[in-house]
Amino acid sequence: MMKRKVLSAVLAATMIAGLLAGCGGSSDSDKKSTEDAKGKVYYLNFKPEADEYWQELAETYTEETGVPVTVLTAASGEYEKTLKSEMAKTDAPTLFQVNGPVGLESWKDYCYDLSGTEIAEELTDESFALKDGDKTAGIAYVVENYGIIYNKALLEKAGYSADDITDFESFKKVVEDITARKDELGFSAFTSAGMDGSSDWRFKTHLANLPIYYEYKDEGIDNTDAIKGTYLDNYRQVWDLYINNATCEPTEISTKTADDATADFVTEEAVFYQNGTWEYNNIADVGDENLGILPIYIGVDGEENQGVCTGTENYWCVNAKASEDDIQATLDFMNWCVTSDEGVEAMCKDMGFVIPFPKNMESENTLVNEANKYMEDGKTPVTWVFSTMPSEEWKNGVGSALTAYAADQTDENWDAVVKAFVDGWATEAAAAK
Repeated sequence: MMKRKVLSAVLAATMIAGLLAGCGGSSDSDKKSTEDAKGKVYYLNFKPEADEYWQELAETYTEETGVPVTVLTAASGEYEKTLKSEMAKTDAPTLFQVNGPVGLESWKDYCYDLSGTEIAEELTDESFALKDGDKTAGIAYVVENYGIIYNKALLEKAGYSADDITDFESFKKVVEDITARKDELGFSAFTSAGMDGSSDWRFKTHLANLPIYYEYKDEGIDNTDAIKGTYLDNYRQVWDLYINNATCEPTEISTKTADDATADFVTEEAVFYQNGTWEYNNIADVGDENLGILPIYIGVDGEENQGVCTGTENYWCVNAKASEDDIQATLDFMNWCVTSDEGVEAMCKDMGFVIPFPKNMESENTLVNEANKYMEDGKTPVTWVFSTMPSEEWKNGVGSALTAYAADQTDENWDAVVKAFVDGWATEAAAAK
């Protein structure tokens, strides 16, 4: 994992270039034509929201090349479980993904060395290659953003605009005023903070990224076996804001789902919704003119210069245990996805991705373009450091503690969150070694 300043600069350059670049033509420099491929491709897709487009893209590729491509999409929050199950089968996935260095640990023996392959050479910067020593174990295929998605029309109806929100204190003022007038306004500030498996990752992983990011920044590090929890009071105050100004009572969040939160937003029952650019297709009915995205402010000095959270946890890996023909077919398919007209259009236009490859396109995803404006304005993106979280078990411990605290917001229950965060980190990091 590279240093934060370098990554921020690379991400900014890549995404701004994506706004300026047009769709390129199909690559004619393939060392091995897909028409000569004898194998097949089996892709275990991580992103449920993109399933329809991957199925269509697979069909297009098979029609053009004759190479069979199967796409199986894991349910939200079930990818690792599904991957373990599918990898145990005779016809295992030839293309799968890991979420970064920690995820790689479980699967590095299955990862074909992508060093020197066409897709590795297509990357706009080598920092988007996931390394295992000298080996290139994975290739990032999308750069994404997340923050506080908001409804511009509802915010205006409440008497505010995004210009009124520049840090945690100003955000808190707006949120609590909306709550005080929710009966008059007809909507709440936040969607439900669902803590079931389809939704809890937004808080035990994505929101938890913020206190880790700022601690790493203070310490000048990009990983640790012992998190200090310097910014956990900040984590608490933003969590309090979410759960006490929402469409449901804090005691109800254990039963709320991702679908509930999406419905809250689409039916205009709430102004704010923590989520990412990948959610665009699910909330597009609100109207492009009404969609915006704010940074997640947690009350840190200088956060007025902060942008949205920008990075990736999506690295393609090729199954080294597949046959040579299937490996080559999979490499050809990957390269086609990021160099052909059809592939790039599907990934950038349909899926709304910013891809770290030269033939990027301006996105039709309004949230992507809104997020890019922060970098254009000189704001510093918050790096995705949650890939350094020591384990899924650690996340689950934090999630359980957050849920218990929401139901009974005492200092004692928050101490349990801190224990899960700090002590749990040390325990899981040691176990991983």
